Amino acid sequence: MGKHLVSRRAFLIGGATLSGAGLVRAANIKTRHWPQGRAPVTCAVIGYGPQGRELASTLGRVPGAKLVAICDTYEPMLRRAQRDVPSASRHSDYREVLDNTEVQAVLIATPTHLHKDIALDALQAGKNVYCEAPLASSIQDAKIIARAAREASQQIFQVGQIYRSNPQHRSVFQFMRSGAIGRPAMGRGQWHSRESWRRTSPNADRVRALNWRLDPEVSLGLIGEAGMHQLDVAHWVLDELPSAVHGFGQIMAWNDGRTVPDTVQAVFEFPSGLHMLYDATLASSFDDAYEIYFGTDSTIIFRDRGKAWMFKEVDAPLLGWEVYARKDKFYKETGIALLANATQLDAQNQDPTEDDPNVETPLWYAMQEFMDNHAFGPYLPAASWERALEATAVAVTANQAITTRTRLEIDPALYLLD
Repeated sequence: MGKHLVSRRAFLIGGATLSGAGLVRAANIKTRHWPQGRAPVTCAVIGYGPQGRELASTLGRVPGAKLVAICDTYEPMLRRAQRDVPSASRHSDYREVLDNTEVQAVLIATPTHLHKDIALDALQAGKNVYCEAPLASSIQDAKIIARAAREASQQIFQVGQIYRSNPQHRSVFQFMRSGAIGRPAMGRGQWHSRESWRRTSPNADRVRALNWRLDPEVSLGLIGEAGMHQLDVAHWVLDELPSAVHGFGQIMAWNDGRTVPDTVQAVFEFPSGLHMLYDATLASSFDDAYEIYFGTDSTIIFRDRGKAWMFKEVDAPLLGWEVYARKDKFYKETGIALLANATQLDAQNQDPTEDDPNVETPLWYAMQEFMDNHAFGPYLPAASWERALEATAVAVTANQAITTRTRLEIDPALYLLD
């Protein structure tokens, strides 16, 4: 068992009085209002690409957050920032942001391989840091950042492994840890999106900068830039880190001169004997993204935006609460809905597969945790530097296995600082 996570015995003792239905409904609760009379947290976003813009938009909905500065090296992005957030100052050099004493927190949304210098300088400047995931494009850089975050123990350092802050994932995590699926037998996950990843610009230098995900020197490929979040959930809910990975990668749809595979498969081996199969592709959007955990008593599937279902075996013990839960048909199977606010959804006669307007995005909950840490911390966030280092080690090794089409052992030392 992973020493950093709650043990199954501790969970059973501490959470035995929680009903399954109560856990699911809890996923829809926004945990706190911003403390009355407390000033908002002044934030700066560094990198105003798609993820930076999503961060900026999300901050505008999170109590306690105030976006005061935006940084990007590309002038058209700064003009866009002026339209989007006219009250925020704009900068082409991130050091100007770090020199601004008004800025309390920095959110790093640059390409992965550019995280290190910004994160180190931000911590050195005394800022609290939210760094997008993966933490870095190499294990060496990840360890350098992690060591700096560990040493800055009175500052907040949170990484964008957003599902660890998501109430829906936390509630279903408790189902799994309580033994609801029996003994875990195997896992499966996927991320499918029909897109090229190639972006265009009339400026040649800008083209190179935009297409960093297609540069094998700095990109962790699909397994790192897309699959890492789902694989991080696997480490979390299974309470163990993989010991080996066998990878396969190929170009199946976008034969445009790229060398980074557009379709990948990986088989992760865990110390318990469990295997998890994962695939990602830019060739097809069919069936989107999910993770499934198969157990001897039941199987649980995670979907985005607060969707999850449990499929029980016919000989599984009765848990009690599931008798009253909503049931949904999936071809020949019947799933017990583990949805936030399921009772209200039924009353409103909504399709359970549609997004619940009362449930925020996982990124919103990650931002809420980051703000809460300013108000009530500092404390170690759910997505800490330790979890970030582990996830980066898995992503880097898996990408190496995929590009070389081999099986690689994962040295346990990669998961730890020296």
